[in-house]
Amino acid sequence: MAAGPTTASKGGERNPHGSSERPPDPDARNGKFRAFRGLPVRVLLIAVGVLVLVAGGIWALYGSTWFRVERVKTSGLDVLTTGQVESAAAVPAGAPLVSVDTDAIADRIRKELPRVESVEVVRSWPHAIGLKVTERKPVLLLEKGGKFVEVDGSGTRFATVDTAPRNVPRLRLDSAGSPSLRRFDEDRLLDEAVRVRSELPEQIAANTRVVRVGSYDSVTLELTKGRTVFWGSGEHGPVKARVLTALMKASPKAGHFDVSAPTAPASSGS
Repeated sequence: MAAGPTTASKGGERNPHGSSERPPDPDARNGKFRAFRGLPVRVLLIAVGVLVLVAGGIWALYGSTWFRVERVKTSGLDVLTTGQVESAAAVPAGAPLVSVDTDAIADRIRKELPRVESVEVVRSWPHAIGLKVTERKPVLLLEKGGKFVEVDGSGTRFATVDTAPRNVPRLRLDSAGSPSLRRFDEDRLLDEAVRVRSELPEQIAANTRVVRVGSYDSVTLELTKGRTVFWGSGEHGPVKARVLTALMKASPKAGHFDVSAPTAPASSGS
């Protein structure tokens, strides 16, 4: 009796290795290899393209003449001249714009020109460096030897000039015999004077001609038309400013005002 079909005969012919699976299709396998071989070529081309772009960009910024420093643009000046600022800046003409040390330029300007409070150094593509200067503004003047030392709102003495700027009060330090000098030196008294000046209302500040400091708690303002204001210490400045404004409106013909104790102000004279 003939034997029935075996498992092998049901599943098809065995391959030479004894497996019942069909051998891989040579065409399919070659297609996979072709795809695998093509992938690195595309990646290589992309990488080469990126390198070319990077190299070209570096050459354009550093090696070409396209982005070189050709001029300096300065703004924000009031007292200083363009020549003074640009000389202090010493911007390297012809240097690649990208390699210019903007921080070093700003440091040179501040060091050589104390009148400069701040400066912003920017690259202005493709050929310029921009210098945006903020000058210090004097709020008080110290007279010494026929000249005037300008003092800004931070108490910094930043310049000596031959002619007093208009509408800037002069500071008189009459504290030589004051006991307060044991605790508060001249610099501290100067800071108090600046503090008082900075807290004055705009209209009163415009009419102030002298800020006289006798001691830490004795500051007097000399205004136009012979008027005086005894301010006292620099404490409670904003309150004193409001009280003084109201007092001057209430007594427009008074010649002397006292706001040293702002809760009990007084005016007198005419």
